[in-house]
Amino acid sequence: MNPTKTLHDLGQSLWLDNITRNLVNSGTLQRYIDEFSVTGLTSNPTIFDHAIKNSADYDSDISRGASSTKLPEDLFFELALGDLTRAADLFRPIFDRTDGVDGWVSLEVSPVLAHDTNRTLASARNLHQRGGKPNLFIKIPGNAEGLPAIEAAIFAGVPINVTLLFSREQYVAAAEAYLRGVERRIAAGLNPAVPSVASLFVSRWDVAISGKVPGELANRLGIAVAQRTYKAYLALLASRRFQRVANAGAKAQRLLWASTGTKDPKASDTLYVEALAAPFTINTIPDVTLKAFGDHGEVGELLAPDGGDCEKVLASFIKAGINIDALAAQLQNDGAETFVKSWNDLITSVESKSAVMRKAS
Repeated sequence: MNPTKTLHDLGQSLWLDNITRNLVNSGTLQRYIDEFSVTGLTSNPTIFDHAIKNSADYDSDISRGASSTKLPEDLFFELALGDLTRAADLFRPIFDRTDGVDGWVSLEVSPVLAHDTNRTLASARNLHQRGGKPNLFIKIPGNAEGLPAIEAAIFAGVPINVTLLFSREQYVAAAEAYLRGVERRIAAGLNPAVPSVASLFVSRWDVAISGKVPGELANRLGIAVAQRTYKAYLALLASRRFQRVANAGAKAQRLLWASTGTKDPKASDTLYVEALAAPFTINTIPDVTLKAFGDHGEVGELLAPDGGDCEKVLASFIKAGINIDALAAQLQNDGAETFVKSWNDLITSVESKSAVMRKAS
């Protein structure tokens, strides 16, 4: 059996960490759905920057927008929603069949809003309304300023993909923000079944400490943090607090593994996919990792509910001089800054193409 089908049948969703117009137009996304059991996808500013900058697929839409008074940001969201709504339609049968558990696509609010709670909330509500698809997640970073926006968005009924989580503690804070939003809906007599996922970034841990720890610890930190977070996730699902809201009709906020493409050329190209197999979770992976896993991946033991040996491994990193809590905060801040840079590059690409189109018209 195809390893991706095996993972799917074990209860893990595989989502593609990519979206381009050609991916949809060429039938490649549909092929991924059919052949690799892909059941959703995510996007971010970097993905769209590369898609728009490196192809002419968006030029006709940019040309039409160039003659209007639209701001580059508004034009970009039109381009992005054009792709994502078509992808959402491809995943709609999965969404319907799973009663909204799976079959999602994701669009991120502008990362320049990462430290502005009110504008983040306003943008999330606006983008979800503009998308007009029930299986469209809006991505909000799980930093300190994002948490109130996540709670408020859930209360407002907006499905949220919490992004830029790097540790158990950051995950728990995001999960509690989600629960507060759900509890407010229950108190207000509203339907509490507002879907959400919480995205834990994995490989960036290992990139950050590459060359700073003994060789036997290489490429083990991200997985250990994921194991620790998975234990907390299962504990939350088993908690009386969650069981109370579930009894009122709330959905579980699923845990999602992000940044699971292998960055170390000396490591297995399926390292994180194989290590993070677990039911009722999601793994978002880039095309190259998806194809590699489908070709030669192996599904072994599932993640241990008790976190396995994660605490012992993490203790080894602490002994080697790694301050895990400080690094988690740094990774979250650095991730936000990286997305802002990608966003600025993306808007520059749209502006540049718009300028060329105006001159040519």
